[in-house]
Amino acid sequence: MSRIPLVAGNWKMNKTVPESLELARAIRAGADGADGVEVCLLPPFTSLWPVRGELEGSSLGLGSQDVYWEDAGAFTGEVSPVMIEGWCRYALVGHSERRRLFHETDEDVNRKARAARAHGLRPMIAVGETLEEHEAGQTDAILSRQVPAAVAGLDVADGSDLALAYEPVWAIGTGRTATPAHAQQSCARIRELLAGALGAATAGAVRVLYGGSVTPANAAELMAEPDIDGALVGGASLVAADFLAIIRAAAG
Repeated sequence: MSRIPLVAGNWKMNKTVPESLELARAIRAGADGADGVEVCLLPPFTSLWPVRGELEGSSLGLGSQDVYWEDAGAFTGEVSPVMIEGWCRYALVGHSERRRLFHETDEDVNRKARAARAHGLRPMIAVGETLEEHEAGQTDAILSRQVPAAVAGLDVADGSDLALAYEPVWAIGTGRTATPAHAQQSCARIRELLAGALGAATAGAVRVLYGGSVTPANAAELMAEPDIDGALVGGASLVAADFLAIIRAAAG
């Protein structure tokens, strides 16, 4: 099945509003209308609305770095899907930093994904193993737990409304990158698990991204693999020239 590659830039807790606008402007100038690839920016919540204005009328999409599972209520500091529906395309949930630093569970990730989908957002669900789990040969066990748990009860009539990002946690921000063979094996396993949970047809339409120190130097080799449908990019998405190079690599 032909899947349009997706490249998402996760800016994490970086960039003031003026800096976000400058970066979004530079990326739009280089990527707007690019053929054969979908581009999505995930700025901090403080910059979401301003960046929306900067991207208006372009082909670039916008996403949130997280979302809460309730529509409203006494949840100080949280952002609900109601607050961003209609103008955000994606909601990233389950990022390894949310799991590790903020102790989010598989159940939390699933609740967030279902809430996002219920309000028309496309969940981008991150899964992957830590260094200890990787070195213990537990990659498959971790994915076999995280993937079905993440998509349980998820309403995705069309698999293109969903993306999963394989994040080998040991490669994030370390400069280490999974070999293309390991990344392909893990992404293929994710698709296999999705087929078991959602059906083969739906799983065949889901974009499975690689996220773990993606750079212009390794992007083309990673995305040449058959089950890697793009990238969730961290540090390199903060430099317009680097991010644009990754977008070009995904477009082929």
